[in-house]
Amino acid sequence: MKVRYFTNIPSPYRINFFNELGKKCDLEVVFEAEKAPKINNDWYKDNKIKNFRSIFLKKGIIEEQKINFKILKYVTKKCDVLVFTNYSYYTEMIALIYAKLLRKKYILQIDGGIISYNENIINRKLKKFLVSNASCYLSPSKETDKFLIYYGAQEEKINRYSFTSLYEKDILRKPINSKEKAFLKEELKITENKVILSIGQFIYRKGFDWMIKAYKNLDKEVGIYIIGGKPSQEYLELKKKYKMDNLHFIDFMSKSEILKWYKAVDLFVLPTREDIWGLVINEALSQGLPVITTDKCIAGLELINSNENGFIVKCENKNELLEATKCFFTKREQEIDLMKMQSLEKIKEYTIENMVKQQINVFRRNL
Repeated sequence: MKVRYFTNIPSPYRINFFNELGKKCDLEVVFEAEKAPKINNDWYKDNKIKNFRSIFLKKGIIEEQKINFKILKYVTKKCDVLVFTNYSYYTEMIALIYAKLLRKKYILQIDGGIISYNENIINRKLKKFLVSNASCYLSPSKETDKFLIYYGAQEEKINRYSFTSLYEKDILRKPINSKEKAFLKEELKITENKVILSIGQFIYRKGFDWMIKAYKNLDKEVGIYIIGGKPSQEYLELKKKYKMDNLHFIDFMSKSEILKWYKAVDLFVLPTREDIWGLVINEALSQGLPVITTDKCIAGLELINSNENGFIVKCENKNELLEATKCFFTKREQEIDLMKMQSLEKIKEYTIENMVKQQINVFRRNL
């Protein structure tokens, strides 16, 4: 079976998935460009293309609002299955329109979606045209199903897949013990007894500004660590303003280094204003961490059950975030241990290996 995937850039989690998928089919992947703007180059350094053919339409940084017509020849080139992952970038948009004109069947695989109820009518109609013409869909969540249906997909054509960046070997079978945790804290130079971790770029969408404001009244013995590169002046000023010596900014790290941090801390918090998924949620759960995130995080809505393996709070509701955090840290040890186990139970099927099996099954049904 010959499969051709179209996507934007070689994100590390996609490369890992494509390498695994390439073991099960004859795979060719068409990338729009080599990189995205404003992303640390270290993010790509572990990329190794092994089990599939890669085609880059452009060297360097992707230009989302420019059309690269080179993509059209790969729409017509013979294969058994066509899969698109983007409908909003102009290059893939024109390819989708071209596929429709040629009456070519294609699958639309998306990582998540949030309905824009306030968008103008032209944008909504264009999105409906692009989304509704797929022969079937690969969706990671119930919220994404709603998104697809709103933009014209037929519910019976939607297939679930377990969106993840994790291999089976990455997921712990049981939480680490207190001795291992203490060793890791010492190695990472964590001095606080209770620790919160958050990960992401220091950009508005990630919501670290309102999280810091919410935590200005949190017990100063709780360490707050944000991994995401160099903080902007705004975050440094917030730390100074609220005299938060317990707030620490950590530079960019590799996946293997970050996994140590997940194991060493007690709670993961993602205060995002919008994430169509949020793979850091998968990663945190895989290391047995309870998670607090917002109602604007699709991964959270799919994977977190409040007061079981974490909490969902309203976006930018500082009091709700603070109270959920205090609630967690006042739980008994046995209750926290149960939350850790429930995190591992929830994420155990979210592996790259399972994602490949699910998609291969969908491809075969649509030949």
